[in-house]
Amino acid sequence: MSKFTNKVVVITGGTSGIGLATAKAFANEGAAVYITGRRQEVLDEAVEAIGCNVTGVRGDTSNLADLDRLYDTVQQKHSQIDVLFANAGGGTFAPLGAITEEHYHSTFDTNVKGVLFTVQKALPVLRDDASIILTSSTTGTAGTANFSVYSASKAAVRNFARSWILDLKDRGIRVNVLSPGLTDTAGVDELFGGGDQAEEVKKNFVSNIPSGRIGKPEETAAAVLFLASEESSYVNGVELFVDGGMNQV
Repeated sequence: MSKFTNKVVVITGGTSGIGLATAKAFANEGAAVYITGRRQEVLDEAVEAIGCNVTGVRGDTSNLADLDRLYDTVQQKHSQIDVLFANAGGGTFAPLGAITEEHYHSTFDTNVKGVLFTVQKALPVLRDDASIILTSSTTGTAGTANFSVYSASKAAVRNFARSWILDLKDRGIRVNVLSPGLTDTAGVDELFGGGDQAEEVKKNFVSNIPSGRIGKPEETAAAVLFLASEESSYVNGVELFVDGGMNQV
Protein backbone atom coordinates (compact mmCIF):
# COMPACT_ATOMS: atom_id res chain seq x y z
CA MET A 1 0.00 0.00 0.00
CA SER A 2 1.13 3.55 -0.68
CA LYS A 3 1.87 5.88 2.22
CA PHE A 4 -1.34 7.92 1.96
CA THR A 5 -3.81 5.26 0.83
CA ASN A 6 -7.27 5.98 2.26
CA LYS A 7 -6.19 9.45 3.37
CA VAL A 8 -8.09 12.58 2.36
CA VAL A 9 -5.99 15.60 1.42
CA VAL A 10 -7.19 19.14 0.67
CA ILE A 11 -4.83 21.52 -1.14
CA THR A 12 -5.77 25.13 -1.81
CA GLY A 13 -4.03 26.76 -4.74
CA GLY A 14 -3.43 23.36 -6.28
CA THR A 15 -3.51 24.24 -9.96
CA SER A 16 0.12 25.21 -10.58
CA GLY A 17 3.61 25.31 -9.15
CA ILE A 18 4.14 23.88 -5.68
CA GLY A 19 0.45 23.16 -5.15
CA LEU A 20 0.15 21.13 -8.34
CA ALA A 21 3.39 19.22 -7.68
CA THR A 22 2.16 18.39 -4.19
CA ALA A 23 -1.24 17.26 -5.44
CA LYS A 24 0.46 14.92 -7.91
CA ALA A 25 2.67 13.50 -5.17
CA PHE A 26 -0.23 12.82 -2.81
CA ALA A 27 -2.34 11.28 -5.58
CA ASN A 28 0.56 9.02 -6.55
CA GLU A 29 0.75 7.91 -2.91
CA GLY A 30 -2.89 6.83 -2.96
CA ALA A 31 -4.60 9.79 -1.29
CA ALA A 32 -7.98 11.18 -2.31
CA VAL A 33 -6.96 14.72 -3.23
CA TYR A 34 -9.10 17.85 -3.47
CA ILE A 35 -7.59 20.93 -5.09
CA THR A 36 -8.88 24.47 -5.50
CA GLY A 37 -8.26 27.16 -8.06
CA ARG A 38 -10.00 30.36 -9.08
CA ARG A 39 -10.15 29.73 -12.84
CA GLN A 40 -12.17 26.76 -14.06
CA GLU A 41 -10.13 26.19 -17.22
CA VAL A 42 -6.85 26.06 -15.31
CA LEU A 43 -8.45 23.88 -12.63
CA ASP A 44 -9.63 21.40 -15.27
CA GLU A 45 -6.14 21.28 -16.79
CA ALA A 46 -4.63 20.55 -13.37
CA VAL A 47 -7.10 17.75 -12.69
CA GLU A 48 -6.22 16.22 -16.04
CA ALA A 49 -2.49 16.54 -15.33
CA ILE A 50 -2.84 14.80 -11.96
CA GLY A 51 -4.80 12.08 -13.64
CA CYS A 52 -6.29 10.07 -10.78
CA ASN A 53 -7.58 10.32 -7.22
CA VAL A 54 -8.33 14.03 -7.61
CA THR A 55 -11.34 16.34 -7.46
CA GLY A 56 -11.18 19.99 -8.48
CA VAL A 57 -13.34 22.58 -6.72
CA ARG A 58 -13.34 26.08 -8.17
CA GLY A 59 -13.10 28.79 -5.57
CA ASP A 60 -11.27 31.72 -4.04
CA THR A 61 -10.01 31.10 -0.50
CA SER A 62 -10.71 34.71 0.46
CA ASN A 63 -14.39 34.06 -0.26
CA LEU A 64 -15.98 32.30 2.70
CA ALA A 65 -18.87 30.92 0.65
CA ASP A 66 -16.36 29.26 -1.68
CA LEU A 67 -14.68 27.64 1.32
CA ASP A 68 -18.03 26.34 2.55
CA ARG A 69 -18.63 24.83 -0.88
CA LEU A 70 -15.18 23.21 -0.84
CA TYR A 71 -15.80 21.42 2.45
CA ASP A 72 -19.35 20.51 1.47
CA THR A 73 -17.90 18.84 -1.62
CA VAL A 74 -15.41 16.87 0.45
CA GLN A 75 -18.11 15.70 2.86
CA GLN A 76 -20.22 14.34 0.03
CA LYS A 77 -17.72 11.47 -0.23
CA HIS A 78 -15.67 11.55 2.97
CA SER A 79 -16.36 12.01 6.65
CA GLN A 80 -12.98 13.48 7.59
CA ILE A 81 -9.91 15.28 6.24
CA ASP A 82 -6.50 13.90 7.16
CA VAL A 83 -4.23 16.56 5.64
CA LEU A 84 -4.90 20.22 4.91
CA PHE A 85 -2.32 22.12 2.86
CA ALA A 86 -3.29 25.82 2.98
CA ASN A 87 -1.16 26.82 0.03
CA ALA A 88 -3.12 29.44 -1.92
CA GLY A 89 -1.40 32.80 -1.96
CA GLY A 90 0.34 35.38 -4.05
CA GLY A 91 1.65 38.88 -4.26
CA THR A 92 3.14 41.58 -6.44
CA PHE A 93 5.90 44.12 -6.01
CA ALA A 94 5.09 47.58 -4.66
CA PRO A 95 7.69 49.86 -3.00
CA LEU A 96 6.87 51.85 0.09
CA GLY A 97 5.40 55.09 -1.17
CA ALA A 98 3.49 53.37 -3.97
CA ILE A 99 1.46 50.87 -1.94
CA THR A 100 -2.26 51.25 -2.53
CA GLU A 101 -5.15 50.17 -0.37
CA GLU A 102 -6.19 47.78 -3.13
CA HIS A 103 -2.72 46.20 -3.14
CA TYR A 104 -2.83 45.75 0.62
CA HIS A 105 -6.30 44.20 0.69
CA SER A 106 -5.64 41.93 -2.27
CA THR A 107 -2.50 40.52 -0.64
CA PHE A 108 -3.82 40.18 2.89
CA ASP A 109 -7.22 38.83 1.82
CA THR A 110 -5.55 35.96 -0.01
CA ASN A 111 -2.51 35.29 2.15
CA VAL A 112 -3.88 35.96 5.64
CA LYS A 113 -7.67 35.97 5.60
CA GLY A 114 -7.69 33.08 3.14
CA VAL A 115 -5.36 30.94 5.26
CA LEU A 116 -7.22 31.76 8.48
CA PHE A 117 -10.63 30.76 7.20
CA THR A 118 -9.35 27.83 5.15
CA VAL A 119 -8.19 26.30 8.43
CA GLN A 120 -11.01 27.48 10.67
CA LYS A 121 -13.76 26.23 8.39
CA ALA A 122 -11.99 22.88 8.07
CA LEU A 123 -11.95 22.23 11.82
CA PRO A 124 -15.28 20.36 12.02
CA VAL A 125 -14.12 18.05 9.23
CA LEU A 126 -10.51 17.56 10.27
CA ARG A 127 -9.92 14.36 12.13
CA ASP A 128 -8.11 14.41 15.46
CA ASP A 129 -4.34 14.03 14.90
CA ALA A 130 -4.65 15.55 11.43
CA SER A 131 -1.80 17.51 9.86
CA ILE A 132 -2.11 21.12 8.73
CA ILE A 133 0.62 22.66 6.59
CA LEU A 134 0.66 26.40 5.86
CA THR A 135 2.66 27.95 3.03
CA SER A 136 4.71 30.92 4.15
CA SER A 137 7.86 32.19 2.45
CA THR A 138 11.48 33.00 3.11
CA THR A 139 10.41 36.64 2.71
CA GLY A 140 8.58 36.33 6.04
CA THR A 141 11.91 36.35 7.87
CA ALA A 142 14.11 38.39 5.54
CA GLY A 143 13.76 41.89 4.17
CA THR A 144 12.94 42.17 0.48
CA ALA A 145 12.87 45.47 -1.37
CA ASN A 146 9.50 46.45 -2.85
CA PHE A 147 7.85 43.38 -1.32
CA SER A 148 6.94 44.50 2.20
CA VAL A 149 3.20 43.81 2.05
CA TYR A 150 3.67 40.27 0.79
CA SER A 151 6.47 39.67 3.29
CA ALA A 152 4.35 40.91 6.19
CA SER A 153 1.48 38.65 5.14
CA LYS A 154 3.76 35.63 5.16
CA ALA A 155 5.15 36.56 8.57
CA ALA A 156 1.55 36.51 9.82
CA VAL A 157 1.09 33.00 8.42
CA ARG A 158 4.15 31.81 10.30
CA ASN A 159 2.74 33.19 13.57
CA PHE A 160 -0.62 31.51 12.98
CA ALA A 161 1.10 28.15 13.45
CA ARG A 162 2.70 29.18 16.75
CA SER A 163 -0.71 30.07 18.18
CA TRP A 164 -2.79 27.36 16.57
CA ILE A 165 -0.72 24.48 17.95
CA LEU A 166 -1.88 25.70 21.36
CA ASP A 167 -5.50 26.10 20.27
CA LEU A 168 -5.52 22.59 18.78
CA LYS A 169 -3.36 20.67 21.24
CA ASP A 170 -6.33 18.86 22.82
CA ARG A 171 -7.18 17.39 19.43
CA GLY A 172 -3.60 16.42 18.62
CA ILE A 173 -3.71 18.35 15.36
CA ARG A 174 -0.25 19.43 14.21
CA VAL A 175 0.32 22.73 12.40
CA ASN A 176 3.58 23.31 10.57
CA VAL A 177 4.81 25.97 8.17
CA LEU A 178 6.55 25.43 4.87
CA SER A 179 8.69 28.33 3.64
CA PRO A 180 9.97 27.83 0.10
CA GLY A 181 12.79 29.89 -1.29
CA LEU A 182 13.13 30.74 -4.95
CA THR A 183 11.36 27.95 -6.84
CA ASP A 184 11.10 27.40 -10.57
CA THR A 185 7.39 28.01 -11.15
CA ALA A 186 5.25 29.90 -13.62
CA GLY A 187 4.20 32.22 -10.81
CA VAL A 188 7.80 33.22 -10.11
CA ASP A 189 8.40 33.84 -13.82
CA GLU A 190 5.33 36.09 -13.95
CA LEU A 191 6.42 37.97 -10.82
CA PHE A 192 9.83 38.64 -12.37
CA GLY A 193 8.39 39.93 -15.64
CA GLY A 194 8.49 36.75 -17.73
CA GLY A 195 10.76 35.60 -20.54
CA ASP A 196 14.39 36.67 -20.64
CA GLN A 197 13.86 39.20 -17.87
CA ALA A 198 12.69 36.52 -15.46
CA GLU A 199 15.58 34.25 -16.41
CA GLU A 200 18.07 37.04 -15.72
CA VAL A 201 16.56 37.78 -12.31
CA LYS A 202 16.63 34.11 -11.35
CA LYS A 203 20.23 33.83 -12.52
CA ASN A 204 21.18 36.73 -10.25
CA PHE A 205 19.51 35.04 -7.28
CA VAL A 206 21.53 31.85 -7.71
CA SER A 207 24.72 33.53 -6.51
CA ASN A 208 23.08 33.96 -3.09
CA ILE A 209 21.88 30.36 -2.78
CA PRO A 210 24.40 28.00 -1.14
CA SER A 211 22.99 25.06 -3.11
CA GLY A 212 23.92 26.91 -6.30
CA ARG A 213 20.54 26.64 -8.03
CA ILE A 214 16.86 27.44 -7.64
CA GLY A 215 14.45 24.85 -6.30
CA LYS A 216 12.05 22.54 -8.07
CA PRO A 217 8.35 22.33 -7.09
CA GLU A 218 8.77 18.58 -6.60
CA GLU A 219 11.40 19.19 -3.91
CA THR A 220 9.01 21.37 -1.95
CA ALA A 221 6.23 18.81 -2.47
CA ALA A 222 8.44 16.16 -0.86
CA ALA A 223 8.77 18.37 2.22
CA VAL A 224 4.97 18.74 2.40
CA LEU A 225 4.52 14.96 2.30
CA PHE A 226 7.03 14.60 5.12
CA LEU A 227 5.15 17.10 7.28
CA ALA A 228 1.88 15.34 6.48
CA SER A 229 3.17 11.88 7.30
CA GLU A 230 3.56 9.85 10.48
CA GLU A 231 7.31 10.22 10.04
CA SER A 232 6.96 13.79 11.33
CA SER A 233 4.57 12.91 14.17
CA TYR A 234 6.65 14.81 16.75
CA VAL A 235 7.21 17.83 14.50
CA ASN A 236 4.79 20.59 15.48
CA GLY A 237 4.85 24.36 15.00
CA VAL A 238 8.07 24.43 13.02
CA GLU A 239 8.98 26.50 10.00
CA LEU A 240 10.64 24.23 7.47
CA PHE A 241 12.70 26.16 4.94
CA VAL A 242 13.08 24.64 1.49
CA ASP A 243 15.41 27.29 0.15
CA GLY A 244 18.75 25.75 -0.70
CA GLY A 245 20.18 27.51 2.36
CA MET A 246 19.46 31.01 1.11
CA ASN A 247 17.94 32.29 4.35
CA GLN A 248 20.27 30.34 6.58
CA VAL A 249 23.48 32.27 5.92
